[in-house]
Amino acid sequence: MSEIGEGESQSEQDSGADAAARPGPAHHGIELILARQLAGYLAVPIVILDPTGTVIFYNEPAERILGRRFDEGGPIPPGEWSATFEFMDESGDPVPPEQMPLAAALRTRKLVQLNVSMRGLDGIRHRVSEVGIPLVGHGQRLLGVLAFLFELDD
Repeated sequence: MSEIGEGESQSEQDSGADAAARPGPAHHGIELILARQLAGYLAVPIVILDPTGTVIFYNEPAERILGRRFDEGGPIPPGEWSATFEFMDESGDPVPPEQMPLAAALRTRKLVQLNVSMRGLDGIRHRVSEVGIPLVGHGQRLLGVLAFLFELDD
């Protein structure tokens, strides 16, 4: 059993161990941490994926479109993005998950754009232009995807 440091309570030490077990910003490279920081200051809705396809953050403007605060829902595992939010193309047909810009940009390492209608968790439908931009680091290492959600006029 480890000793409790001076000025540190047992609950503080326990919560630190719990935090280490949960995925969070500390498990992501500095590039994704900086992208998250930048997204927090921008007025455009932004979603950030890590290289595994997990949605690790979306900013406050994106919360309005997605229908839930990030702090309330947290990360979204791979595959749940398309299952959680109903995406339809401009003809009203469902968009296959692999064609969504987030997944396609992650897979192809190329910018991908698609206009879709999506239903947020609050049940409200939004028409958006989703643009997925791959984040590639030194040595062509895939860092994740940055997605912009531009609302379209009806």
